[in-house]
Amino acid sequence: MVKYIFGPVPSRRLGISLGVDLVPFKTCTFNCIYCQLGRTTNQTLKRKEYIKAQEVLKELKEKLANWRAPRQMSGSGKLIKQKINYITLSGSGEPTLNSKISKIISGTKKMTSIPVAVLTNGSLLYRKEVRDSLKKADLVIPSLDGGSTKIFKKINRPVESLGIERIVKGLMAFRKEYWGKIWLEVMLVKGVNDKKEAIEKLKRAIAKIKPDRVQLNTVARPPCEKFAKALSKGELEKIKNLLGPPTEVIIDFERRALPEKMKDLKKGIMTMLKRRPATVKDLVDGLGVHRNEVLKYLAFLEKEKKIKSLSYKGKRYYQAE
Repeated sequence: MVKYIFGPVPSRRLGISLGVDLVPFKTCTFNCIYCQLGRTTNQTLKRKEYIKAQEVLKELKEKLANWRAPRQMSGSGKLIKQKINYITLSGSGEPTLNSKISKIISGTKKMTSIPVAVLTNGSLLYRKEVRDSLKKADLVIPSLDGGSTKIFKKINRPVESLGIERIVKGLMAFRKEYWGKIWLEVMLVKGVNDKKEAIEKLKRAIAKIKPDRVQLNTVARPPCEKFAKALSKGELEKIKNLLGPPTEVIIDFERRALPEKMKDLKKGIMTMLKRRPATVKDLVDGLGVHRNEVLKYLAFLEKEKKIKSLSYKGKRYYQAE
């Protein structure tokens, strides 16, 4: 079973993405109310080599060597290869907490021409060594969910010493120093950060950061807090208009052309859930794949109304409809 690499999986933003996990499960600077992985169990600002860079790069090299791009039918009826669009450093917590992330980015770029993306909450970019460590990435996607201290603390529940002003200044500094693409993600939660006043403050912060894109997202999978509810597509569109260019609403990944391996994983999940309800851990253990991979396909199956989730004795179970 792979430890650190998951996928390739379809991504709403990145096409086909091969994920890389750099920290232990739920090691993060935030404890976001909407997190699909549950509440943070190791909330910290301490950077160290949580997962050895050498081990990550070894597993990645093996994965790429064994990857055989599956063929699929194009719209014109021709067979084309399904390629990996990005190698994405993200995973089960905040990837910039891994002090060797720069080494992992450099090592990845030496072994493949596939672009490297980093998904980060942006909380550590006020530190120069963190900004420097991301400079060789092709794309950095930080998040910013609020433009005020009140909203920031309510939605992201950060380590106590982290303030929104420090984070915005870090993002501004990174924009000045980094020559790659920056796509700023904003996660919107109904009744928390979607009001006009909150959006206006967010807009002022975004104007200072100057990202290449602003991507609006909302709760798409079961969050760790039940009160974290999703906005409708119409509500997202209204906020997009308030923020103005270069804002976009992230749309669902087109799923009609999934490679066979991905179809097999969906089928495997359905087979298990038809037998009995199961937790994410049950599915991970039973299928021998990474947690994030399972979560991705559970979201697809819920959207297709083939499964539903329910809470029982503090645990979330999934069952076939």
